[in-house]
Amino acid sequence: MRKGRSDSMKTIGFIGLGNMGMPMSTNLIEDGYQVIGFDLNKQAETKFVNAGGEVREKVADIAAECDVVLTSLPSSKAAEAVFLGDDGLIAHSHKEVVLVDTSTVAPETNEKIADAASEAGIAFLAAPVSGGVIGAEQRTLTFMVGGSEKVFKQVLPLLNHLGANCFHVAETIDSGTTVKLINNLLIGFYTAGVSEALQIANKKGIDLDQLFDMLNVSYGQSRIYERNYKTFIAEQDYNPGFTISLLLKDLGFAMDLAEQHQLNLPISKQLLNLYTETEQEGYGDKDMAVLYEKIKKRTGKGIEQND
Repeated sequence: MRKGRSDSMKTIGFIGLGNMGMPMSTNLIEDGYQVIGFDLNKQAETKFVNAGGEVREKVADIAAECDVVLTSLPSSKAAEAVFLGDDGLIAHSHKEVVLVDTSTVAPETNEKIADAASEAGIAFLAAPVSGGVIGAEQRTLTFMVGGSEKVFKQVLPLLNHLGANCFHVAETIDSGTTVKLINNLLIGFYTAGVSEALQIANKKGIDLDQLFDMLNVSYGQSRIYERNYKTFIAEQDYNPGFTISLLLKDLGFAMDLAEQHQLNLPISKQLLNLYTETEQEGYGDKDMAVLYEKIKKRTGKGIEQND
């Protein structure tokens, strides 16, 4: 649904036109914003232009032109390059711009970027999102924002064009990222739980569609069960919404954070090992729901005996 633009922010930059960035940026175009994009993938840039966007050759050009610049990037390394590089956002932004990173990166990356932005006198928010590609397309994303509440309120009308739930977590820059890592740790648990539980139904000959209908109105219901089963497992199609490799990245960040605070999380450690093994077996570029197939293959060999 077209929402109508907030006139206080007319020109929006969007860096990272991938699975998440493309629908977010094109939704802003649909709502009447001038959106200037950049991506290393030139095919993505062409698709963006066909949707009504503009592109620039360099990140630096976008930083100089826009009122707000949003980023959706795949890794901490990519975020540091875009924000902190010689041709990056902080080196070339004007003082009135607001930089908003929607990527899920290491908390220390949030801090490094925030320190550089503060030194340059530029506003920066770390605002990771949850909801996946479908959420980006349907504008139902959840934003978990760390940083200045004043700046958050300034960009909230814009974020409301992209998501249904926009939360300011705290002034601490990595607070939103911490919530996102907790969220994805739970996603890892739920995905593993669904993958294992369905194997019991398989062994007992219980129809998985009927099982879903029953559990969906019972305490075993979860949004991850619905997502993984209905969209991927039942269709036997694991083209990714959210890959094993991306989930593993976030689980690694969560465990790093736990270790920094001297937390012993033994079940989470086992979970990290499971997803690491899954990636190593060649499932990394598949949707996380493919864990069901890995466990099905493993359980088909019988119960493994521990020494």
